[in-house]
Amino acid sequence: MATKVSDYILERLRAWDVTHVFAYAGDGINGLLAAWGRADDRPRFIQSRHEEMSALQAVGYAKFSGKVGVCAATSGPGAIHLLNGLYDAKLDHVPLVAIVGQTNRSAMGGSYQQEVDLASLYKDVASDYCETVTVPEQLPNVLDRAVRTAYARRTVTAVIVPADVQELEHTPPQHAFKMVPSSLGIGSYAPVPADEDLERAAEVLNSGEKVAVLIGQGARGARAEVERLADVLGAGVAKALLGKDALSDDLPYVTGSIGLLGTRPSYEMMRDCDTLLMIGSSFPYTQFMPELDQARGVQIDIDPHMIGLRYPFEVNLVGDSRETLRRLLPRLHRKESRAWRDEIEMNVARWWEVMQRRATVDADPVNPEYVVHALDGLLPDDVIVTADSGSAANWYARHLRLRGRMRGSLSGTLATMGPGVPYAIGAKFAHPDRPAIALVGDGAMQMNGMMEMVTAAKYRHEWSDPRLVVAVLNNQDLNQVTWEMRAMSGAPQFEESQHIPDLPYAEIARRIGLDGVRVEKPKHVEAAWKQALAADRPFVIDFLTDPAVPPVPPHASLDQIEAAAAAIWHGDSDRASVLRQGFKAKVQELLPGTRHRGDRPG
Repeated sequence: MATKVSDYILERLRAWDVTHVFAYAGDGINGLLAAWGRADDRPRFIQSRHEEMSALQAVGYAKFSGKVGVCAATSGPGAIHLLNGLYDAKLDHVPLVAIVGQTNRSAMGGSYQQEVDLASLYKDVASDYCETVTVPEQLPNVLDRAVRTAYARRTVTAVIVPADVQELEHTPPQHAFKMVPSSLGIGSYAPVPADEDLERAAEVLNSGEKVAVLIGQGARGARAEVERLADVLGAGVAKALLGKDALSDDLPYVTGSIGLLGTRPSYEMMRDCDTLLMIGSSFPYTQFMPELDQARGVQIDIDPHMIGLRYPFEVNLVGDSRETLRRLLPRLHRKESRAWRDEIEMNVARWWEVMQRRATVDADPVNPEYVVHALDGLLPDDVIVTADSGSAANWYARHLRLRGRMRGSLSGTLATMGPGVPYAIGAKFAHPDRPAIALVGDGAMQMNGMMEMVTAAKYRHEWSDPRLVVAVLNNQDLNQVTWEMRAMSGAPQFEESQHIPDLPYAEIARRIGLDGVRVEKPKHVEAAWKQALAADRPFVIDFLTDPAVPPVPPHASLDQIEAAAAAIWHGDSDRASVLRQGFKAKVQELLPGTRHRGDRPG
């Protein structure tokens, strides 16, 4: 039987060591679906409940495997549905290839059913490479370039294949004019800065007395080098959220996350440092870095397009983090004074005491901070944790200490709603022998997470470790937006936009062959986590949490927090009166040992 274009696409994906394609069926890719049948489902076709979920599962797979993620969808609506997940990959610099169908070539330009100008639609999200296959001879070049570009530039690429082209007999490019042959593979490489640039960077770092280091996901492969650098410079290390698993949180000088979802010691370190070194991060919030005339700065990033963006750095080093640090370290002088490091470690120790106290603050019915804080000590050594956007991300950022082999991620730059569960599913296909935990809000669970538990139910028998735990912070409120409205607009909760219905999440999970439990009292929180982590199948914990526990930013003063909360009191609900009576005492507990200093954190 002759090899069709669709057969060849799957063959070439296998040659690129693509083992999973996250996809949803549609007649625009019928040729590919038939080819999958002929190929004995290699690479594995992973069926989601919606194309956006396919894309987000591919992102999760790529984030936790280090391999390119591949997703596929039909023409028109299927291709459109992929977009949100594709943008999540693009903004978080994740290698992803989208393979999408298109109407037959003979119908193009005829306002035909499901005809969408996909080249224009994908022009931005796949700006580095987006190509339509119109004749078989374009392969393998188009597919190879899509995969290679995704890897090399850590971005999204797209291959558009009209339905009739999928059915054509594959004929390779010839040794002829206007034919473009291709080859497999991309060699590993690690660019490094010039020696003179390293010398300039060393001068800046050696001159500083209070060095702060900020790392992102680009430093993940340089853990040992970052630890050695922090020791030599007597520095503290803060982490952008995408770099939360790049360095162990049990190191006493690691100040944790930075930014609105960050920690107080990270804020204080940036506030007081005289030198800043940023490694493998494009953390965008300048207001959480030192004042613009306060610190001398050095940045290390592998991408020259992302260098020098966030701060007036004196030296911008373009290079691989690990190899650059290996060349930089011999040029650095060990700081004899450890006063700065001692201060940082003291602040970090105090912060974890504050986190412990915040987790024990009374709430109605359960404090969401306690839910996540209780998980911290129960995390398996090889766990993969995902978090959704919203208030769940606050507690993930502040209460979980990722250490050793633990991995974690969320939608960093796009901050889209709903990636927690599909990320975790993607992680299970990347590492079927490791447990995964997703921390999600009830809004995200209703938006798409609940239906993706159907996907988990479908594939759970393929995972050697069956544990996929989904913790739903059920407060019947789109809580992050509610607090943003109060803090930024002084507005009370607008019920019509913010209130969401209560659902029996654990019961629904049980109805589809999974397991779950509903937790309504603090005394049952730890037992629920233990039950879920011992389960023989995916497990949903429905935590009824208090929407009135504020996601306090690290720089907030007591006055600012009370002003934000006061917006609640304009309503007439019974809840408002309860908050009015107890909120000030609660806030005092949330910020123990601090003092009000005007516009400084109180």
